[in-house]
Amino acid sequence: MTADISPKDRFITVYGRNPVHEVLLDDTLVVDKVVIAEGARGEGIREIRAAARRRGIEVQVASPDRVKKLAGNGRQDQGVFADVVAPRMRPLDAALAGDATGLRTVLVLDGLTTPANVGMILRTATAAGLDGIVVPRRGVASIDPLVVKASAGVAFRAPILKAFTAGEAVAALKAHGFHVVGLDADGDDDLFTAHLPEPVAFVLGSESAGLSPEVERLVDTWVSIPMAAGVESLNVAAAGAVVCFELVRRDRA
Repeated sequence: MTADISPKDRFITVYGRNPVHEVLLDDTLVVDKVVIAEGARGEGIREIRAAARRRGIEVQVASPDRVKKLAGNGRQDQGVFADVVAPRMRPLDAALAGDATGLRTVLVLDGLTTPANVGMILRTATAAGLDGIVVPRRGVASIDPLVVKASAGVAFRAPILKAFTAGEAVAALKAHGFHVVGLDADGDDDLFTAHLPEPVAFVLGSESAGLSPEVERLVDTWVSIPMAAGVESLNVAAAGAVVCFELVRRDRA
């Protein structure tokens, strides 16, 4: 099955001269390759070449258009990108087809387009020991240098599960027996007292639009986070942190 996994499900692509240089200086990261655009010059490029040479990492040269396409960000790639191995990242369907018993607690991101929120959620969920964070290819900010920065570099080690859309991911999780939980201020249950059978998948939607209709239809239980002093809601990254560590509390109870 590994042979069928797309490179996009194995690597996090980092673009821009400073971000690429930083990952090359971090010996804890496995860099598959560096690609530099033809004609790219300057001190930053020289530093990247030297750092790659020190670590024995392959440096390829490609046309500027090819670099823009592969980096996925033509305005900010600065003529260079690196593919960094994310050892815990894999397709959701591969995780479910394998030892799905290793997945008990999962977060699904739905419509989160702000890189800072995605990065902070990856950091929090990894710190809390969740088994997986579903980051869909469509409708959610891609894992780029902004997400990596917001995660404080944890994105490279996060248990990321890739799917095409949040709707497809939630449907697949339900088919494998997951109890799907959504957050809503008017939820039927309190997050801290609700019965949440495992395996459980919490879905986090955007602060403005909430969950997408195809995901909303699949929710089994709606829970709320109790608020005081007239506060209506939390930022989605903060709400995600509350959920993650409530799962930790339940696991230790």
